[in-house]
Amino acid sequence: MSNDQISNLLTIILIVMLVVLFILIIVYFVLRRKTKNTKKEKNEDTLIRSKSNTATTTASSKTNTITYNKQSIFSFMEFDKIEDNMIIRKNGNKFLMVIECQGVNYDLMSGLEKNSVEQGFIQFLNTLRYPIQIYVQTRTVNLESGIIKYKDRISAIGDRLLKKQMEYNRKQSMGYSQEELEKARLEVTREQNLYEYGVDLVNNTERMSLNKNILRKHYYIIIDYVPEDINTNNYGKDEIRSMAFSELYTKAQAIISALAVCNVNGKILDSNQLAELLYIAYNRDDAEIYDLDKALNAGYDELYSTGEDVLQKRIKELDKKIERDAQRLANDSLREAMAESEEQKRVREKEAKMDDLIKQMAQIIIDENQEMVGSDVAEMAKEKVKRRRTTKKAVKTEEEEG
Repeated sequence: MSNDQISNLLTIILIVMLVVLFILIIVYFVLRRKTKNTKKEKNEDTLIRSKSNTATTTASSKTNTITYNKQSIFSFMEFDKIEDNMIIRKNGNKFLMVIECQGVNYDLMSGLEKNSVEQGFIQFLNTLRYPIQIYVQTRTVNLESGIIKYKDRISAIGDRLLKKQMEYNRKQSMGYSQEELEKARLEVTREQNLYEYGVDLVNNTERMSLNKNILRKHYYIIIDYVPEDINTNNYGKDEIRSMAFSELYTKAQAIISALAVCNVNGKILDSNQLAELLYIAYNRDDAEIYDLDKALNAGYDELYSTGEDVLQKRIKELDKKIERDAQRLANDSLREAMAESEEQKRVREKEAKMDDLIKQMAQIIIDENQEMVGSDVAEMAKEKVKRRRTTKKAVKTEEEEG
């Protein structure tokens, strides 16, 4: 190989080495730049997270300092107020009226009755010229108020029964006629049966109230009125409310008349019933324990509590309990005393009639043995029984003679 060829070969090798070196340098700088970018991204993520945590902490502190007032609660609910048997929404720009419908037991109807109901409902749908909303609300049957009313009535019946018994005893002691005594006894028996029936009814109802699965469905039709449908720029708020009431009342009466064809009775809910409807809708769980009347009496609609002192409340409850227990004790004692007097009276009557009863039984025994001793002997024995003094009178006489 000549010197020129060797020089050319070395030159090519040198050029290749320079190109490889240059490529390596480029790769080095690219990798270094990527590493810097990765570190920068990590630092930015850390900074964003720290800022986010700081913002969250600040928001939490602000949330803890937020106070909820009456206005904020109303803004949460979907209505403004209840007035003139209407639910007012959207700052007086929408009015609602609710019709409660009494359901019919469709399954127990005959074929003709079912057909009549279906035709009536079709007619009702064909007469509609405005939108309606059908709302079904399932409520738990609360028997507490009914049980309290029944207990009050049973207490009144018990007092009346006690007076009837005392009146009957007074008439017996004063020697009233048998007819009047029988009439008074029937009155006592009637009151006694009524009292026992009421007690059994309350006990069965209380046992039934322990079952939490007693449910009842309520059916409602909701109609609305929007003042935007007409030009109300020239009317005030009171005039708009009057127009809304007139329009909704007319629609409601038309719906009630149309539903009457289907044997479905309807009525317009008043303001109190609307409040109860919304209260149960917003408090489905608590409504089983605290109904609307209890919530209002407890002052849940007030901004602060105005309840009286707990010791004063306890004193009042103790006074009521003492009065109830005293009344119950007096009634029970009087009943027991009257029962004892009745027993004692029957014993005295038995003792007074004992002589006659002894003679009557002796004559019955003689009659039973008349065939064995003969009729003559039996008649003589009966005469002796009539003339003979009883044991009690004989003993008294002997004691007096002794």
